[in-house]
Amino acid sequence: MAKLTDIIAYCEERLEMRGFVDFPGANNGLQFANDGNVKKIACAVDASSGVIDAAVQAGADLLLVHHGMFWTPQIPVTGTIYKKFKTLIDANLAVFSCHLPLDCHREIGHNALLAKALGLKILSWGLSYEGRTFAAVCDADGMDRELLKSRLKTLFPQTFKSIDCGNEKLSRIAILCGSGNTALTAMHELGCDTLVTGEVKHAVFAEAQEQGFNIYPCGHYATETLGIRALAEEVAKTFEIPQIFIPEDCVL
Repeated sequence: MAKLTDIIAYCEERLEMRGFVDFPGANNGLQFANDGNVKKIACAVDASSGVIDAAVQAGADLLLVHHGMFWTPQIPVTGTIYKKFKTLIDANLAVFSCHLPLDCHREIGHNALLAKALGLKILSWGLSYEGRTFAAVCDADGMDRELLKSRLKTLFPQTFKSIDCGNEKLSRIAILCGSGNTALTAMHELGCDTLVTGEVKHAVFAEAQEQGFNIYPCGHYATETLGIRALAEEVAKTFEIPQIFIPEDCVL
């Protein structure tokens, strides 16, 4: 058993969350408390009702998520909001959320881990929000388009898509898990001809053709499972308590 306060302090320090400015509604940190004790951790991408129910069934008393509970005002506490809160209280389940800090982290962040899984060396970081950079700029190191696509299909067999409008021989690859819509305007500035991301809008297809980019959307959800799983594994090992990842049937 571990103390909730100790685990939260560990996560906040590990993810360098002090003073971190995130999107409105993100509310990084402890979002829902329990009685102060943790015997088992669950982790997931989203704090959805389905995930919370699964965490309760698994016997967890702390849920670590990337997308937290409070993107919109939770008032009045009725309907599905009431049900979610009641489930958390009845099950003594705490919720900790880490949004952009998990995107930006250089070791256990989604983008850093995806670069590592693809065998790519990160040269620099670009795209910023409130002074924090989160897109990994990687050296293709002679990789061609087909090899990159093969590796992505292996990692994301259900969600991988391809927009092949750039060179077959790659130069630099930008990695931006989750939403990649903001990356297109910065591709030239980053010196990249290829973008690996989670999802893009329809208009990006025409822009890729016009600008000559390769774009590989691999699923917003799928690409953001990496960091939260790594965080949960670290916490479980550090505090010597079990952990479980709760998958969702999401192809978006």
